[in-house]
Amino acid sequence: MGLKDHQDAYGHEICDYLEGKRSFEIVERDDGYFDLSGGAKTYFLEYKDWPLHEKKAMRCVRGRVLDIGCGAGRHLLYLQQRGFDVVGIDISPLAVEVCKRRLKNENENVRVLSITQLTSPGGFDTILMLGNNFGLFGSADRAKRLLRKIYKMTSENGRIIAESNDPYKTEIKEHLDYHKFNEKRGRMPGQLRIRVRYKKYATPWFDYLIVSKQEMETILKGTGWTIKRFLDSGSSAYIAIIEKEEGLF
Repeated sequence: MGLKDHQDAYGHEICDYLEGKRSFEIVERDDGYFDLSGGAKTYFLEYKDWPLHEKKAMRCVRGRVLDIGCGAGRHLLYLQQRGFDVVGIDISPLAVEVCKRRLKNENENVRVLSITQLTSPGGFDTILMLGNNFGLFGSADRAKRLLRKIYKMTSENGRIIAESNDPYKTEIKEHLDYHKFNEKRGRMPGQLRIRVRYKKYATPWFDYLIVSKQEMETILKGTGWTIKRFLDSGSSAYIAIIEKEEGLF
């Protein structure tokens, strides 16, 4: 089930951008901190303007692709143009419509679906979770549960290409204070509680998990997945190439 129209702040933002209107988003955290994102332009970047670590990640894509949190569809569009069989899901109905318009895709290959609603019996070779979408797992426990589900949805040689952002690579006092705030209430330091706002629209509050490389490795233990390598960005962002352990399940 997707967001209701008044909750679909992200979807309205990228719809406006697609129509040539100025748009942006405010990310609000549950400690009262808020900031502007990079803006909708980021979600429409052409390949030539992508960060180098994202370009490198595209070389690791193989077979049938599922993009979790496909947004405006820039990764799907790039891969579709190169002959890949692509499927995208997003919780935002308007984002799905934007994605379909850009891919000229009116069938069920792009659909409104939350990461928690994944039910496909299998057949995917690559799971994309770029744009910091490892965060969509929300918590370590939910990540472990969903990673086991994704294991069964993927082929023998299936892989996950996931981006996160090391929460400890910051000197911003408000972020460091938030780590302590989280620890006091039994949460991981980078387990954010946020919502997105745009104009009169606001998403429900949701958990968004950002992790260090070591924390990601710990989360993967016992799920059937292991990290093959990391692609660094030169900043706190990084991409993990995650593959199946042999004979675990």
